[in-house]
Amino acid sequence: MRILIVSTYEKAGGAAVAAKRLMEALQESGVKAKMLVREKETDDISVAHLPHTGFGQLHFLWERFVIYLASHFSRKHLFEIDIANSGSDITRTLEFREADVIHLHWINQGMLSLGNIRKILASGKPVVWTMHDAWPATAVCHYTRGCNMFKSSCHSCQLLPGGGSPSDLASRVWTAKRRLLADSGIHFVACSRWLAASAKQSALLRDLNVSSIPNPIDTRLFHPENIEAARKAEGLPTEGRIILFVSQRVTDPRKGVDFFVKAIGHLAEQCPDMAAQASIAILGGHAEEIAEQLPLKTFPLGYVSDEHRIRRIYNAADVYVLPSLEDNLPNTIMEAMACGVPCVGFKVGGIPEMIDHRANGYVATLRDAADLAEGIRHVLSADAPTYEAMSQAALRKVLTNYSNHRVAMKYIEIYNQAIAYKHYRI
Repeated sequence: MRILIVSTYEKAGGAAVAAKRLMEALQESGVKAKMLVREKETDDISVAHLPHTGFGQLHFLWERFVIYLASHFSRKHLFEIDIANSGSDITRTLEFREADVIHLHWINQGMLSLGNIRKILASGKPVVWTMHDAWPATAVCHYTRGCNMFKSSCHSCQLLPGGGSPSDLASRVWTAKRRLLADSGIHFVACSRWLAASAKQSALLRDLNVSSIPNPIDTRLFHPENIEAARKAEGLPTEGRIILFVSQRVTDPRKGVDFFVKAIGHLAEQCPDMAAQASIAILGGHAEEIAEQLPLKTFPLGYVSDEHRIRRIYNAADVYVLPSLEDNLPNTIMEAMACGVPCVGFKVGGIPEMIDHRANGYVATLRDAADLAEGIRHVLSADAPTYEAMSQAALRKVLTNYSNHRVAMKYIEIYNQAIAYKHYRI
């Protein structure tokens, strides 16, 4: 069985990281898996890049220009919308011709257009599409922000000026997607049960096959190591507790940094003795901007791409906090848990599927900074035996649910179903 994993990026962003980890998990399980990307970032021979990659930027710029026009020259949501009006024809590539199954992942920002996807379907090859967010189930957005229009028909989009109109850009893209997906036979896979349930409510996907399989993680790479050695290597305090916050772009409002700042303020005010013994490490771009807002000693570590160093930073922490306001199945929580670090997050998206409340971390009420602070306090105040139990519970959760082998076996079953479905249709 030859699988071609299609992704805009090789490493940039959580979806790309998850896609590449899946490729590696499949390879370990004896499947011939390759990856086709627009932005190749390593010398991995299993990852191919599109020929004439400069065209990718042109596709991206044309898409942004059309959105810019539809937004009445406003940049407010310019990079939160994707319309897939321009992209590359991958059916001409050798990798496509050799594949038995085409596995789409995050293919936005000029990688594939709806027309390109139509060509893929016309080839007759089985198609599996992993949803890393809601975009395949909506018209133009990746996160619905409480909007339920996708359950019937997207229009009057809140991301367009004045709330859009009945015949706005979202409405036109919705119509194009409906024609594309109707009777397409695509097997959709959501990375969380929450997203799968949401996708099944979409009028676009209601009659299609939607499954739920989590992202994999290599537990040989992410694993516990000596906390003191990790802290020394990263220049972090060897004494006291360390609270960790991670985001590719720390200032991204969706990752809830404002609630993190408020929660740390609550902690400093209500538990001064604990706060006096604690410090904060922030991993991600623009970390220094947030450091200035926090009442505890803070270490902005910046953006890091080296996975071995990322593992070390997780191992330096006592608790990992991710107060996302919308999220699917965050890789960062999985990585922290694989290193034995209890996690704290809001009850939203797939996060409650990962964090077992008060067992391997704490699930706080959505948008409640005081409860988020209570979660941090709950983990940091645990005595040694209780903390060790939480740490071991986090490890067990990862090994039981997210290991490479377990996830690969589930996908192999989906691939076989997709192949059988195509043969049946023929």
